[in-house]
Amino acid sequence: VPDDVGGRFSVFCAVGLLPAALCGISIAEMQQGIQALDKVLQNPDLSKNPAAQGALIQYLLYERGKPVSVFMPYSYRLASVSDWYVQLWAESLGKKHDLNGDVIHVGPTPVRAVGVTDQHSQVQLFNEGPHDKVFTFVAVGKPERDLTIPANQFSEVEDLNYLNGKPMSQLMNAEFESTRASLTSNQRPNLTITLPQVDAYHFAQLLYLLEVQTAIAGALFGIDPFDQPGVELAKKYTYALMGRKGYEELIPVARGEKSEARV
Repeated sequence: VPDDVGGRFSVFCAVGLLPAALCGISIAEMQQGIQALDKVLQNPDLSKNPAAQGALIQYLLYERGKPVSVFMPYSYRLASVSDWYVQLWAESLGKKHDLNGDVIHVGPTPVRAVGVTDQHSQVQLFNEGPHDKVFTFVAVGKPERDLTIPANQFSEVEDLNYLNGKPMSQLMNAEFESTRASLTSNQRPNLTITLPQVDAYHFAQLLYLLEVQTAIAGALFGIDPFDQPGVELAKKYTYALMGRKGYEELIPVARGEKSEARV
Protein backbone atom coordinates (compact mmCIF):
# COMPACT_ATOMS: atom_id res chain seq x y z
CA VAL A 1 0.00 0.00 0.00
CA PRO A 2 1.63 3.29 -1.04
CA ASP A 3 2.47 5.44 1.99
CA ASP A 4 1.71 8.66 0.12
CA VAL A 5 -1.82 7.70 -0.98
CA GLY A 6 -4.65 8.72 1.33
CA GLY A 7 -7.41 6.21 1.93
CA ARG A 8 -9.99 8.17 -0.01
CA PHE A 9 -7.74 8.13 -3.10
CA SER A 10 -6.65 4.50 -2.74
CA VAL A 11 -9.29 2.79 -4.88
CA PHE A 12 -6.98 2.43 -7.89
CA CYS A 13 -4.01 1.00 -5.98
CA ALA A 14 -3.79 -2.44 -4.32
CA VAL A 15 -6.16 -1.32 -1.55
CA GLY A 16 -9.07 -1.13 -3.98
CA LEU A 17 -8.03 -3.29 -6.91
CA LEU A 18 -7.31 -6.50 -4.96
CA PRO A 19 -10.77 -6.63 -3.33
CA ALA A 20 -12.30 -5.71 -6.69
CA ALA A 21 -10.53 -8.65 -8.36
CA LEU A 22 -11.64 -11.00 -5.59
CA CYS A 23 -15.22 -9.84 -6.18
CA GLY A 24 -14.95 -10.72 -9.87
CA ILE A 25 -14.60 -7.16 -11.17
CA SER A 26 -12.33 -6.81 -14.19
CA ILE A 27 -9.30 -4.73 -13.23
CA ALA A 28 -8.30 -4.58 -16.89
CA GLU A 29 -11.63 -2.94 -17.80
CA MET A 30 -11.23 -0.49 -14.92
CA GLN A 31 -7.77 0.47 -16.15
CA GLN A 32 -9.01 0.86 -19.72
CA GLY A 33 -11.75 3.19 -18.54
CA ILE A 34 -9.33 5.32 -16.53
CA GLN A 35 -6.80 5.53 -19.36
CA ALA A 36 -9.48 6.64 -21.83
CA LEU A 37 -10.85 9.29 -19.47
CA ASP A 38 -7.42 10.51 -18.41
CA LYS A 39 -6.77 11.77 -21.94
CA VAL A 40 -9.96 13.84 -21.69
CA LEU A 41 -9.18 15.20 -18.24
CA GLN A 42 -5.75 16.45 -19.33
CA ASN A 43 -7.36 18.79 -21.85
CA PRO A 44 -6.78 22.42 -20.74
CA ASP A 45 -9.91 23.49 -22.64
CA LEU A 46 -12.52 23.95 -19.92
CA SER A 47 -15.40 23.24 -22.31
CA LYS A 48 -13.98 19.77 -22.97
CA ASN A 49 -12.86 18.80 -19.46
CA PRO A 50 -15.75 17.57 -17.27
CA ALA A 51 -13.64 17.36 -14.09
CA ALA A 52 -12.55 20.98 -14.44
CA GLN A 53 -16.13 22.01 -15.19
CA GLY A 54 -17.45 20.24 -12.10
CA ALA A 55 -14.77 21.71 -9.85
CA LEU A 56 -15.34 25.23 -11.14
CA ILE A 57 -19.12 24.96 -10.75
CA GLN A 58 -18.75 23.78 -7.16
CA TYR A 59 -16.19 26.49 -6.35
CA LEU A 60 -18.15 29.38 -7.87
CA LEU A 61 -21.37 28.33 -6.18
CA TYR A 62 -19.55 27.95 -2.86
CA GLU A 63 -18.33 31.52 -3.26
CA ARG A 64 -21.91 32.58 -3.97
CA GLY A 65 -23.34 31.22 -0.75
CA LYS A 66 -23.94 27.55 -1.60
CA PRO A 67 -21.51 25.62 0.62
CA VAL A 68 -23.48 22.34 0.65
CA SER A 69 -22.72 19.75 -2.05
CA VAL A 70 -25.37 17.03 -2.45
CA PHE A 71 -24.38 13.88 -4.33
CA MET A 72 -27.34 11.80 -5.52
CA PRO A 73 -26.95 8.79 -7.83
CA TYR A 74 -30.11 7.28 -9.29
CA SER A 75 -28.86 3.71 -9.07
CA TYR A 76 -28.87 1.39 -6.08
CA ARG A 77 -25.66 -0.16 -7.39
CA LEU A 78 -24.01 3.24 -6.99
CA ALA A 79 -25.48 4.00 -3.56
CA SER A 80 -22.17 3.44 -1.75
CA VAL A 81 -20.45 5.94 -4.05
CA SER A 82 -22.36 8.62 -2.14
CA ASP A 83 -20.67 7.49 1.08
CA TRP A 84 -17.26 7.65 -0.57
CA TYR A 85 -18.00 11.06 -2.09
CA VAL A 86 -18.78 12.46 1.36
CA GLN A 87 -15.37 11.34 2.62
CA LEU A 88 -13.58 12.43 -0.55
CA TRP A 89 -15.07 15.92 -0.53
CA ALA A 90 -14.99 16.55 3.22
CA GLU A 91 -11.55 15.19 4.02
CA SER A 92 -9.92 16.70 0.95
CA LEU A 93 -11.43 20.19 0.94
CA GLY A 94 -12.27 20.99 4.55
CA LYS A 95 -9.09 22.78 5.65
CA LYS A 96 -8.01 25.29 8.26
CA HIS A 97 -4.98 26.61 6.37
CA ASP A 98 -4.38 27.59 2.77
CA LEU A 99 -1.14 26.83 0.91
CA ASN A 100 0.45 29.96 2.39
CA GLY A 101 -0.29 28.83 5.93
CA ASP A 102 -2.98 31.43 6.51
CA VAL A 103 -6.07 30.43 8.51
CA ILE A 104 -9.10 30.35 6.19
CA HIS A 105 -11.42 27.58 7.52
CA VAL A 106 -12.74 26.67 4.08
CA GLY A 107 -14.61 23.69 2.67
CA PRO A 108 -17.96 22.66 1.22
CA THR A 109 -20.15 20.30 3.24
CA PRO A 110 -21.02 17.10 1.31
CA VAL A 111 -24.40 15.44 1.77
CA ARG A 112 -25.23 11.87 0.85
CA ALA A 113 -28.44 11.10 -1.00
CA VAL A 114 -29.68 8.21 -3.16
CA GLY A 115 -32.50 8.24 -5.67
CA VAL A 116 -35.28 7.37 -5.46
CA THR A 117 -35.20 6.73 -1.70
CA ASP A 118 -34.29 10.24 -0.66
CA GLN A 119 -36.98 11.85 -2.77
CA HIS A 120 -39.18 10.97 0.19
CA SER A 121 -36.79 12.02 2.95
CA GLN A 122 -34.71 14.98 1.77
CA VAL A 123 -36.14 16.50 -1.42
CA GLN A 124 -38.67 18.57 0.54
CA LEU A 125 -35.73 20.34 2.17
CA PHE A 126 -33.82 20.47 -1.11
CA ASN A 127 -36.70 22.17 -2.91
CA GLU A 128 -38.02 24.53 -0.26
CA GLY A 129 -35.26 24.85 2.32
CA PRO A 130 -32.30 27.23 2.34
CA HIS A 131 -30.73 28.20 -1.01
CA ASP A 132 -27.35 26.86 0.11
CA LYS A 133 -26.90 23.69 -1.98
CA VAL A 134 -25.59 22.49 -5.33
CA PHE A 135 -26.69 19.05 -6.54
CA THR A 136 -24.81 16.42 -8.50
CA PHE A 137 -26.96 13.67 -10.01
CA VAL A 138 -25.63 10.43 -11.46
CA ALA A 139 -27.93 8.86 -14.04
CA VAL A 140 -27.55 5.49 -15.78
CA GLY A 141 -28.47 5.14 -19.45
CA LYS A 142 -28.93 1.37 -19.67
CA PRO A 143 -29.63 -0.86 -16.65
CA GLU A 144 -27.82 -4.18 -16.36
CA ARG A 145 -31.14 -5.89 -15.76
CA ASP A 146 -34.68 -4.62 -16.03
CA LEU A 147 -38.05 -5.69 -14.72
CA THR A 148 -41.46 -5.09 -16.20
CA ILE A 149 -44.44 -4.28 -14.03
CA PRO A 150 -47.03 -7.00 -14.77
CA ALA A 151 -49.55 -5.81 -17.34
CA ASN A 152 -52.63 -6.47 -15.22
CA GLN A 153 -51.15 -5.93 -11.78
CA PHE A 154 -53.09 -2.71 -11.09
CA SER A 155 -55.91 -2.98 -13.59
CA GLU A 156 -58.54 -2.55 -10.86
CA VAL A 157 -56.82 0.41 -9.19
CA GLU A 158 -57.55 3.49 -11.26
CA ASP A 159 -54.76 5.59 -9.76
CA LEU A 160 -52.14 2.93 -10.51
CA ASN A 161 -53.17 1.27 -13.76
CA TYR A 162 -51.01 3.67 -15.80
CA LEU A 163 -48.03 1.61 -14.55
CA ASN A 164 -49.21 -1.61 -16.18
CA GLY A 165 -46.58 -3.12 -18.45
CA LYS A 166 -44.03 -0.35 -17.87
CA PRO A 167 -40.35 -1.24 -17.28
CA MET A 168 -38.90 -0.33 -13.90
CA SER A 169 -36.07 1.54 -15.64
CA GLN A 170 -38.63 3.89 -17.19
CA LEU A 171 -40.09 4.57 -13.76
CA MET A 172 -36.61 5.15 -12.30
CA ASN A 173 -35.70 7.59 -15.06
CA ALA A 174 -39.01 9.40 -14.67
CA GLU A 175 -38.33 9.79 -10.94
CA PHE A 176 -34.87 11.20 -11.68
CA GLU A 177 -36.02 13.62 -14.37
CA SER A 178 -38.89 14.79 -12.18
CA THR A 179 -36.64 15.47 -9.22
CA ARG A 180 -34.17 17.35 -11.40
CA ALA A 181 -37.00 19.36 -13.00
CA SER A 182 -38.48 20.28 -9.61
CA LEU A 183 -35.12 21.49 -8.32
CA THR A 184 -34.52 23.48 -11.49
CA SER A 185 -37.99 25.01 -11.23
CA ASN A 186 -37.10 26.12 -7.72
CA GLN A 187 -33.83 27.62 -9.01
CA ARG A 188 -31.67 25.05 -7.23
CA PRO A 189 -28.42 24.61 -9.22
CA ASN A 190 -27.72 21.07 -10.34
CA LEU A 191 -25.59 19.09 -12.75
CA THR A 192 -25.83 15.54 -14.07
CA ILE A 193 -23.20 12.89 -14.74
CA THR A 194 -24.57 10.16 -17.01
CA LEU A 195 -23.04 6.68 -17.21
CA PRO A 196 -23.98 4.66 -20.31
CA GLN A 197 -24.20 1.66 -17.97
CA VAL A 198 -22.81 0.44 -14.66
CA ASP A 199 -19.85 -1.78 -15.51
CA ALA A 200 -16.19 -1.87 -14.48
CA TYR A 201 -15.15 0.47 -17.30
CA HIS A 202 -17.63 3.26 -16.59
CA PHE A 203 -17.65 2.78 -12.81
CA ALA A 204 -13.89 3.39 -12.72
CA GLN A 205 -14.36 6.47 -14.89
CA LEU A 206 -16.90 7.88 -12.44
CA LEU A 207 -14.56 7.48 -9.48
CA TYR A 208 -11.60 8.87 -11.40
CA LEU A 209 -13.63 11.85 -12.58
CA LEU A 210 -14.56 12.68 -8.99
CA GLU A 211 -10.98 12.28 -7.77
CA VAL A 212 -9.61 14.65 -10.41
CA GLN A 213 -12.47 17.07 -9.80
CA THR A 214 -11.54 17.10 -6.11
CA ALA A 215 -7.88 17.82 -6.88
CA ILE A 216 -8.81 20.72 -9.15
CA ALA A 217 -11.24 22.07 -6.55
CA GLY A 218 -8.40 22.01 -4.03
CA ALA A 219 -6.35 24.21 -6.34
CA LEU A 220 -9.25 26.63 -6.73
CA PHE A 221 -9.70 26.86 -2.97
CA GLY A 222 -5.95 27.30 -2.53
CA ILE A 223 -5.54 24.34 -0.18
CA ASP A 224 -3.84 20.93 -0.15
CA PRO A 225 -6.55 18.35 -0.99
CA PHE A 226 -4.28 15.39 -0.21
CA ASP A 227 -3.63 15.83 3.52
CA GLN A 228 -5.97 15.43 6.51
CA PRO A 229 -4.44 17.13 9.59
CA GLY A 230 -7.82 17.35 11.33
CA VAL A 231 -8.14 13.56 11.20
CA GLU A 232 -4.58 13.07 12.36
CA LEU A 233 -5.23 15.15 15.51
CA ALA A 234 -8.07 12.84 16.55
CA LYS A 235 -5.82 9.83 15.89
CA LYS A 236 -3.19 11.26 18.24
CA TYR A 237 -5.78 11.63 20.98
CA THR A 238 -6.86 8.03 20.39
CA TYR A 239 -3.25 6.86 20.71
CA ALA A 240 -3.01 8.72 24.01
CA LEU A 241 -6.18 7.21 25.42
CA MET A 242 -5.13 3.71 24.34
CA GLY A 243 -1.70 4.01 25.99
CA ARG A 244 0.56 4.24 22.93
CA LYS A 245 4.04 5.38 23.89
CA GLY A 246 5.00 8.92 23.01
CA TYR A 247 1.52 10.41 23.38
CA GLU A 248 1.26 10.57 27.18
CA GLU A 249 1.20 14.38 27.30
CA LEU A 250 -2.05 14.41 25.29
CA ILE A 251 -4.00 12.28 27.76
CA PRO A 252 -5.40 15.21 29.83
CA VAL A 253 -6.55 16.97 26.67
CA ALA A 254 -8.08 13.79 25.23
CA ARG A 255 -9.99 13.20 28.46
CA GLY A 256 -11.28 16.76 28.56
CA GLU A 257 -9.39 17.48 31.75
CA LYS A 258 -7.30 20.17 30.07
CA SER A 259 -8.06 22.42 27.15
CA GLU A 260 -5.74 23.00 24.23
CA ALA A 261 -6.35 26.31 22.52
CA ARG A 262 -6.72 25.93 18.76
CA VAL A 263 -7.71 28.77 16.45
